[in-house]
Amino acid sequence: MELRQLRYFVGIHEAGSLLKASTRLHVAQPALGQQMAALEGEVGAKLFHRSSRGVTLTEAGKVFLEHAKVVLSDVERARSAVRELAAVPTGEVSIGLTTTVGLVASVPILRACRERLPQVRLKVTEAYSGFLREWLVSGRLDLALLFDDRADPAVARRPLLEDRLSFIAGAQGATAPRRMTLHALARWPLILPGKEHGLRRIIDEAVAPLGIQLDIVAEMESLTSVKRAVEDGVGCTILPLGAVAEEVAAKRLAASRIDSPSMSRRIVCATSVTRPTTPACAAVIDQVVQVLRGMVTTGTWPARWIAAPAG
Repeated sequence: MELRQLRYFVGIHEAGSLLKASTRLHVAQPALGQQMAALEGEVGAKLFHRSSRGVTLTEAGKVFLEHAKVVLSDVERARSAVRELAAVPTGEVSIGLTTTVGLVASVPILRACRERLPQVRLKVTEAYSGFLREWLVSGRLDLALLFDDRADPAVARRPLLEDRLSFIAGAQGATAPRRMTLHALARWPLILPGKEHGLRRIIDEAVAPLGIQLDIVAEMESLTSVKRAVEDGVGCTILPLGAVAEEVAAKRLAASRIDSPSMSRRIVCATSVTRPTTPACAAVIDQVVQVLRGMVTTGTWPARWIAAPAG
């Protein structure tokens, strides 16, 4: 299997036909057809459905496309890494953030990288920690800020900070106490994300051993919608304080401390153990660490810094 075959394969898929791909790739149409026949013979499956209207991917082709993109991306990373050894960091770095981390830190991270790494182009993706971990291992992401610090042979994790969860209520509704026990949470109507969400798992694992049945009146995935519903008095929620700092300061929401060490989560900077870190990625990681540490130190992000010194 040759790299040019992978490039031709991706190019044909993007063009939608051999004729259009031939023009874009500057390769004769018969030669493209021969290369794809050889590639299909090597992988042992048809990659394209061919018709008078062009080509479309088979199921095998869809699977192969993801791997082909990763391989080509790795080749480009290798080239960039060599070029950057004696130069300023440059190139694209893909970073994954969970929604709550993105809300608090995406703009400061973008600003810092724009100012200090002007030749690095950030590609930011927001998703659940589970999805980010999968994309990190597959090569779609260069680094990710995750909430899970459990041992993982495929991922290197550097703990950065510990984020406590707070009980959040509308400022105009019934007044909640400044501190709450886990048992007290059961007396309030809650709007929480679905069970597959990392935040929800932390909450469920904290209350389950005590036999506490929470009054969950709605499940919502959108952080923005959850906060609006709480402001409107539909229910209350549980979130890290940093995710609602602006609303609390404006007195649109009120936060109460939950007296339980289990109601917290660690944020880690994660990278794949099988993929080399490019100079650009290493520079972005350094900026991410500096930005988050500064936010914790100034109180912009109400959390506890736990990262070990580098080196």
